Amino acid sequence: MGALVLEESSGEPLGTVAGVLIHPDTGKVEGVFVRVNDGFSSGLLFCRAMDIVRFGTSVHIRSADALCDPSEIVRLQSLLEDGRTILGQQVRTESGQKVGRCRDVQFDTESLQMEWIFPKGWFRWKRGIAVSDILEVRSNAIIVREEKRPVVEEVEEKAPVFDPLEVVEPKVSRVRR
Repeated sequence: MGALVLEESSGEPLGTVAGVLIHPDTGKVEGVFVRVNDGFSSGLLFCRAMDIVRFGTSVHIRSADALCDPSEIVRLQSLLEDGRTILGQQVRTESGQKVGRCRDVQFDTESLQMEWIFPKGWFRWKRGIAVSDILEVRSNAIIVREEKRPVVEEVEEKAPVFDPLEVVEPKVSRVRR
């Protein structure tokens, strides 16, 4: 987080990204929370995804008027009260094994559809998890499929068999003097 939020037409900085709101059922980015500083105080405003013009090293939005108090958007109230978040949420396998906490996500900047989550546990990043492997988003955890490990068959090593009819080329080495 922390990317600068700019007004598209003027390039004026409006604040910094403080969070991303992702719908837990669809994986769609609903918008971003923007930390604004008006000199003496700071606050948290919201910018709907439809008002985001483009993503890059900064986030460009249509205008400063697109920023509002999240409580003013009626459609978001059920999501904000739901408690089923993506970022910061515990990630567990279907058998209950802890994977870590979701500390980052990757989404398609055109469709705003989440593609991957990236858990982190005890100071180490874990392997990314594709959205297709997410089974359920609960208020206490994101439940993912068990990691598929390749099946390795144990192969019994056999001693080489001596074949007296096998022709072996002699090795020749030359020594220069």
